[in-house]
Formats: sequence, structure tokens, C-alpha cells
Amino acid sequence: MSELWWAIAALAAGGYALKASGYFIPEWVLERPRVTRVALLTPVALLSALTAVQIFGEGQGLTIDARAAGLVFAVGALLLRAPFLVVVVGAAVVAALLRLLAP
Repeated sequence: MSELWWAIAALAAGGYALKASGYFIPEWVLERPRVTRVALLTPVALLSALTAVQIFGEGQGLTIDARAAGLVFAVGALLLRAPFLVVVVGAAVVAALLRLLAP
């Protein structure tokens, strides 16, 4: 077994152990308001970071291209309470048009 597979197995075991350790945390710890707030906001922070990296990241640097315009459209559409499908399709169309017009 190569070193890569040992690393993958170790990470899988570590992830499983971390997930399983949640069953051993006392209930009174999980009911604290701060823990609840962190648990609710963590997915939002992770998805926001992933979005920022995917939109503005280019290798080791930063770039602003058609994806940023799609994001601006999506934010505006969400602020106007547009349906989710309109937000996604509209952002894709804006990015595609900008890529077509400005290669």
C-alpha cells in the first residue's frame, strides 16, 4: 500500500472518529446558546469561503472575471427575492454572456 493510501485511510479514520465523538459530548454542552449559534453559522461560513475561493481564486492568485459578475447578479436577484432557479440561471447567463463578449 502506497503512502497516499495510508494518508487517505488515516484521514478517513480521523473523520469517522471525529463524527463518532459527537455522541460522547454531554447534552448540556450542546444546549449552550454559543454552541448552538456556532453550529448554525459554521456551514454558512464554510460555503461562503468555498464560494469566494471558487469565484476569485486563480491558481495561487486572485482574479476578477465573469464569475464575479455572475455573483453580483445572484446577490442582486436574491435581494429582490427572486426564485432560486431565476438566481442560478440568471447568474450563469450573465457569466456566459460576459465570457462570450469579452474573451
